[in-house]
Order: sequence, then C-alpha cells, then structure tokens
Amino acid sequence: MSPPIARPQAVLFDCDGVLADSEAMHNQVVAQAITELGWEMDAAEAERRFIGLSWRGIVPLIEARLGPDSVPGDFVEGIVRRVLLSLEQEVPAIPGALAAVQAIVAAGIPVAVASNSSRAELATKLRRLGLAATFRGRTFSYDDVAQPKPAPDMYRAAAAACGADPHRCVVVEDSVTGSRAGRAAGCRVLGFAHSGDPAALRAVGAEPFFDMADLPGLLGLELAA
Repeated sequence: MSPPIARPQAVLFDCDGVLADSEAMHNQVVAQAITELGWEMDAAEAERRFIGLSWRGIVPLIEARLGPDSVPGDFVEGIVRRVLLSLEQEVPAIPGALAAVQAIVAAGIPVAVASNSSRAELATKLRRLGLAATFRGRTFSYDDVAQPKPAPDMYRAAAAACGADPHRCVVVEDSVTGSRAGRAAGCRVLGFAHSGDPAALRAVGAEPFFDMADLPGLLGLELAA
C-alpha cells in the first residue's frame, strides 16, 4: 500500500468500479447492444475494449469495425435506457466505498464525483447508493463537460466545484482512461486496482491500492467505525 499523502483540498471520485459495483452490468449491456449491430461480442471483450470510455466514445470504435453508417442515431440513448432499467433493480456498492466516503466527509474534506456515464445514469446510481445528498452540486457526467475522460475537463470542473486547486486534489479511479484524465487535470491519482491491472494504472501515473477500506488511511484519515 502507498504511504499516506498530504491532506488534500478535495477528493474527486469516479463512480463505476469505485463507488458503484456496476461495471459487469454495463459490459453486458454494451456487449448485447453491439452484438445486435452485427459485431458479436461478450461482456469480457466489451470490458477489454471500452473500459473507462463514455458511451459516445465507443461509437467511433464501432464504426471503425462495422462501417461509418453502422451505428443508429439513437444507439447511445438506447444503451442509456437499458442501463437505467438495470439500475432501478440494483446498484451494489463497492465494498468499503460508502464508509470511506463517510470518513472523508466527516474529516471536513469536500468530495465530488466525475463519471463518463450520462447525467441520468449518474444521478440514479448516487440515489440508489444513498449518496445523492453527499455529492449534490458536485456531480459531473459526460453531459456536463465539453470532452469526457481521458480529457481533464471533468476533473477540473469537479475541483472547481469544491473550491479546490486541482494540483491539491486526489482523484480515485479504477481505469487507465480515468487515471489519465485525473493526471491531465493536475491531480494526484489513487488507482483502485481491485480487479484491474495495477501495472497499467501505475504506467499512467496512478498510485495503485487494492482495498477501499485503505483509502482514508492513504489520505491520513481514520476510517469511521
């Protein structure tokens, strides 16, 4: 585990794979939608090819494979509808994530969330996790910025919403794409490598850790009992 870092001005969270344990569902939805277009794919391949990308960000990759007119104009909206239906059934939390957020908030450190999902999806996830009030006014989706991750826009906006200098913020990410966004924004990035490749996260400047219960300690805080 990395040593504790200086107390940050704000902690900026990704959502999927960091707060919400929703990536398996996302991968299944994407795989099914792309298979229906004629590119047969399972959830494992969807994760490998598209992890960390926004829904809009995967469209050029599909068109590169299937052709420029292969993706219907309502493709992204259709995926969002499917995901929202699944989210209304269940949004499990990443083990230890809710307690970690509680400890950070209790210590008086502002928090924000920045996700490459749509505004509607992010709002639903936070509501189902019981975090809507915690992040109110400091939630950012790909609908809220000019460019999604790996561009730095989202994390710069999240830092500004917390009244913080990005260079004194910590980003908590689990993907290479999101880690690149955090580093491009000037933030220190802790890479949650619970199911990914710590070497890949380290290669883009993130500091890997493996248990969300360790996060408060990495920030120099005590985990709430």
